Amino acid sequence: MAGFQSVNKMLEKSFRENWDRSALSNYQGVTLKYCDVAKRIEYLHICFESCGLQKGDKVAICSKNQANWGVCFLAALTYGAVPVPILHEFKPENIHYLVNHSEAKVFFVDEANWEGLSEAEMPGVQVFVRISTLNYILARDEAMVEAREKLPETFRQKYPDGFGKDDLNYYEDTPDELALINYTSGTSGFSKGVMLPYRSLWCNIRFAGETAEPQMTCESNMVAMLPSAHMYGMMFEFLFEMTIGAHVHFLTRVPSPKIIMKAFSEIHPDVIIAVPLIIEKVYKSQIKPIADHNKTWLRIPIVDQIVYGKIREGLITAFGGNFEEIILGGAAFNPEVEQFLRKVKFPFTVGYGMTECGPIITYAHWNRTKRGSCGYAIPGCSIRIDSPNPYKIPGEVQVKGDNVFLGYYKNRQATKASFTNDDWFKTGDMGIMDDDGYLYLRGRSKCMILGPSGQNIYPEELEAVINNVTYVTESLVIEDNGGLTALIYPDFRQAQTDGLEIEEMEKRITDALPEVNKVLPGYAQIRKLEFLSEDFERTPKRSIKRYLYQR
Repeated sequence: MAGFQSVNKMLEKSFRENWDRSALSNYQGVTLKYCDVAKRIEYLHICFESCGLQKGDKVAICSKNQANWGVCFLAALTYGAVPVPILHEFKPENIHYLVNHSEAKVFFVDEANWEGLSEAEMPGVQVFVRISTLNYILARDEAMVEAREKLPETFRQKYPDGFGKDDLNYYEDTPDELALINYTSGTSGFSKGVMLPYRSLWCNIRFAGETAEPQMTCESNMVAMLPSAHMYGMMFEFLFEMTIGAHVHFLTRVPSPKIIMKAFSEIHPDVIIAVPLIIEKVYKSQIKPIADHNKTWLRIPIVDQIVYGKIREGLITAFGGNFEEIILGGAAFNPEVEQFLRKVKFPFTVGYGMTECGPIITYAHWNRTKRGSCGYAIPGCSIRIDSPNPYKIPGEVQVKGDNVFLGYYKNRQATKASFTNDDWFKTGDMGIMDDDGYLYLRGRSKCMILGPSGQNIYPEELEAVINNVTYVTESLVIEDNGGLTALIYPDFRQAQTDGLEIEEMEKRITDALPEVNKVLPGYAQIRKLEFLSEDFERTPKRSIKRYLYQR
């Protein structure tokens, strides 16, 4: 394949050139330079050899975001093994299943996860390693334990003059070779092992380094707040940065808006990768009240631009003040929030991707994007709409290119069902495309509800309207006995701040239903509301697990 570069050799080159630069930090904790990361990687390579790990063997990693997560992932990749990142939010029985299904030989695990796990449930694993210390928790063979104890001595014997940048010699990969297996978190309740080849990683790295704007450099800072085990965070908050010598700051605690904003103000990241929910929360809690308070001024020409300018300035400062743009992905973006942010000329863009594409599919820089769109296909990738009129009638988005995966691990049936007869990947997302190639998503084909006269109803579009109602945190529209019901998770904190009892808050939301239905098509009217006392069950990337609420 033209232009392909070995991903591991790109990492090797970056490590050499940035040897004394900061590489991985735990926010408000330890910082590892590239030379420190390289040394830890070499230690692990020696351990892998002592364990008899072969090229192509699987290495499972289950942990919260932290510097050693990055070390372990890179150690497996550059050894020629296949890293298997597992979301640490998964329940023990799911982790047991995924470790076994992937046939992992080595398992790096967080203390918090290990407490609920049993080595007896994972008989194929030869070595269990505590990720925070890189010490063995358990090894099946006593010889492995002895080799680990002698590791410092072995290291000194191998590098009597010390370990330096010239000693780096990472595994050289090829385009269609399996790089990693990433299990989907998904909203359908079934995890599939996505087999990503090195060409997919390279395609995404090339996009970030050549196509995306601005061009990040070895001087750049990145705040890693998305789960590193998820492809969106892994690729654009970590792996790409490692190939250019940038500095990644892992948020090791649950990334609440308060912690995120504090980190931004201290680190001043050059680019921000986020899910829409973060921006939407900031909009509802901080921006909308200011806009509502200044409604009169916003109706006056010139004055409105001054107010919008101050809102924009405050927002940019809140996100660290140094970023070129915020790139949103992973879920649909609320149209009202998008419209307002475009009005104040806030530098954000919405991209589109899937784990199966490693993950990016479409993108456009914030000053070239179009309202409601998620950009156009990245280099090396093509998209088409399976529709008789792809410019007006939504159809399934289908993808072909260097970024597309090899298939689902040990699941030929699911793999076959995911590709067309002419080898285009069927994303399951519905959308249309304009004359310039910009993609506009309409929703998941699996979520689509058939209207009373055969109309296609995309619940995500209805939910975007409902979510704008005051005191609604998030909603989920479901089919219920031939009609549409909206499940509502209210904003209890805001209601309490405003001095409202729960009953009064629910009444205010219910009273807004007629106005909501005025905006919606006649065939997509919300018949009733149901209120939840607790938040929706969510995937680690904060999408609602829709399958749990279907009736």
